[in-house]
Amino acid sequence: MDYSRKIAERQWNLPDKGELESRREATYIDDIIQKDHLQRKLMENLDGIETVFDGGAGSGRFSILLAKMGCRVTHFDISQPMIDKARETARQEGVLDRIAFVKGALEDLGDYADRSFDLVISFDAPISYTYPNQERVIGELVRLARKKIMFSVSSRLGTLPYLCNPIQKNQFILDEKTDDPFARWCVENRENMVNGFRFNKEKAEQVLAGGLMGGQEEIDEYERGGAPWCITYTFLPDELEKILRQHGVRNIRLSGPGAYGRTVPREILVKLMNDPEQKKSFLDFCYRFDSNAYVCGMGKDNLLAVGEI
Repeated sequence: MDYSRKIAERQWNLPDKGELESRREATYIDDIIQKDHLQRKLMENLDGIETVFDGGAGSGRFSILLAKMGCRVTHFDISQPMIDKARETARQEGVLDRIAFVKGALEDLGDYADRSFDLVISFDAPISYTYPNQERVIGELVRLARKKIMFSVSSRLGTLPYLCNPIQKNQFILDEKTDDPFARWCVENRENMVNGFRFNKEKAEQVLAGGLMGGQEEIDEYERGGAPWCITYTFLPDELEKILRQHGVRNIRLSGPGAYGRTVPREILVKLMNDPEQKKSFLDFCYRFDSNAYVCGMGKDNLLAVGEI
């Protein structure tokens, strides 16, 4: 088994993952913006869709939404805690009978026949965590789709600014008094992160050239018994489009959720999120801006592709 898969299994199966992931839109403004963008894209692409495969479905943010829209959904994820949280939420929402929950890895989709689902989605970059198998996984996900695909992967151009901004997540914390452990850590360590920062041009050049975030350090931490962040392959827009075209996907549209939001100071973002009227207007404009092909590579975390089979 590849280290990337082993690391992903340990990271996403931490006991608190289901609960923490389900609360992201109550904790982080960038998640609000990104999930709003993805939901709008979904709603625009549901005509004729009855069956959906949600690969890396997490705590059910979109599988439950799709079930409520009348679709039959296969909720596929590597994390048992997140599947458990999704099943609990589906029961509360009255759609448990419309969702099949399956624990598995995206590297292993051989049990599913070609063109098994009208729509195949994979959001929040689980494809990027399958390195070095990311291209094969894309091919497998496309193989399952009968009509349409919607994939979001880690964006190389969107990720590179992180290497010069150790406090980038602080910009998007909705409430600095939150009890979310990572958000609390960001708040409490902000000054130390700034004071200890030194730009590593060599690392930035390596990521720009090769796309890989992580490697031996994560492997070493895993071997020590830790649960490091996943080794991540980041995509360029033209690279992702080329791979999809090679697998027969057509009418591909790319977007970069969060490209506009990342330009706005935290004080303004918080103000906007706490005013329902301004929040709606802001999210409306973010969607238009982030859907422009000229900014698709600069999404906050993800590069989104929508295409037809």
